[in-house]
Amino acid sequence: MSGLPGRFDAVVEDFEALEERERLELLLEFANGLPDLPPHLAEHKDLMEPVPECQSPVFVHVEVDGRGPQAPVQVYLSAPREAPTTRGFAAILAEGMTGLDAEGVLSVPDDVPDRLGLDRAVSMLRLRGMSGMLGRIQRQVREKAGV
Repeated sequence: MSGLPGRFDAVVEDFEALEERERLELLLEFANGLPDLPPHLAEHKDLMEPVPECQSPVFVHVEVDGRGPQAPVQVYLSAPREAPTTRGFAAILAEGMTGLDAEGVLSVPDDVPDRLGLDRAVSMLRLRGMSGMLGRIQRQVREKAGV
């Protein structure tokens, strides 16, 4: 086990068990599984924060139910279908953070993108994009949960 919160443990283990080429295929599978935005965000993308570190137009929005470290968190990400690598990273973050509280989201380490073992399969710029998504999610959680 990698000691990561939520579903991140299982996701990282899945990637670690594969060869480099298969890891990229798994990333693309994740891209197909990124959930659609709920209507209140799909109809009002202005409520979402852009992630300029990403080469593609990626947006994040965090909802926190209450204040404090135990407040439940819901993470929403939007990434275009024509950017499958970026969309895959967004889907990994969405899946990994599902069910986490504020403390869990804030405990996700900065090196999660590196732990996927994709550093030779995708560019460092794309990995920085995933780090940018994570950083914005964590900042929004800190602000909204007051932790």
